[in-house]
Amino acid sequence: MVSVSVQALPKDATSWLELAREVEARGFAGLTTADHPGAVPAPFVALAAAGAVTSRIGLGSYVSNAGVREPQHIAADVATLDVVSGGRARLGLGAGHTPAEWRAVGRERPGVAARVERCMAVVLAVQELLAGEEVSVESPYLSVRGARLESPRPVQDRIPLTVGTSNSRLLRFAGEHADVVGLSGLGRTLPDGHMHEVRWTTDVVDQQVALVAGGAAGRTAPPVLEALVQLVSVTDDAETAAAEFAAHAGVSPRELLAVPYVLVGTEDEIVDAVAEHHRRWGITRYVVRADAVEAMTPLLPRLATIG
Repeated sequence: MVSVSVQALPKDATSWLELAREVEARGFAGLTTADHPGAVPAPFVALAAAGAVTSRIGLGSYVSNAGVREPQHIAADVATLDVVSGGRARLGLGAGHTPAEWRAVGRERPGVAARVERCMAVVLAVQELLAGEEVSVESPYLSVRGARLESPRPVQDRIPLTVGTSNSRLLRFAGEHADVVGLSGLGRTLPDGHMHEVRWTTDVVDQQVALVAGGAAGRTAPPVLEALVQLVSVTDDAETAAAEFAAHAGVSPRELLAVPYVLVGTEDEIVDAVAEHHRRWGITRYVVRADAVEAMTPLLPRLATIG
């Protein structure tokens, strides 16, 4: 069964709560929001508000920067969201890429290897805190001394954890420890500190999925694979609609249409593409932007039959 969630940012109370109600009424699986301190609204506050006007959809950060947030704060935020939403919280974590977010807390952004080490350490610490354990860590990447999450305790036995990454080591780690692995096709951070190189080819997806599978080799149930969709367009001319994105990615429109980061074509072509993503890679979850809600709604019942 393939499910679709929505990623959005609140602009004001009225439109945000209307969107939350709409996402639920239309049959989407969840509502998520980005986490870039200082640049976007605080995710857990926004999600708690959305939880007050919904009853079914999952609610999660997508994704929180493990480099600038501490495990105790992350665990308390997501546990509180789980309580006030009646057990619907999700948590997304990533290694972080925006230099300004480190400078804002008095540090310079470390290199990739150090960011990955810290992310892994934070993921494990947060999972242990949410499980009710006392946590102590002392390493060059993370320092935690006798931390406990005594209150609030989550409603769910295990809050679903998404690790979003394109890094090879972190993909293997996510295969071993995450509930969901978020694939985005985003690569090295560009000099502006915000945008990324893209890796939108099927061979890269093959490689990344294989890394996740390798990490999950010893698990009874492997993590779910989820794709962050950058473009949705229902059209009779898929290649023309995808041309601009394809040029940006340095691939042909036909090559771009084969990866899970764009859903472009007629309704039948999009459903067929999702079925192929499931067959080839096992992807069962997608996250689309808020501007795709209208286009995706009629496809949801058909996508739910895949798998």
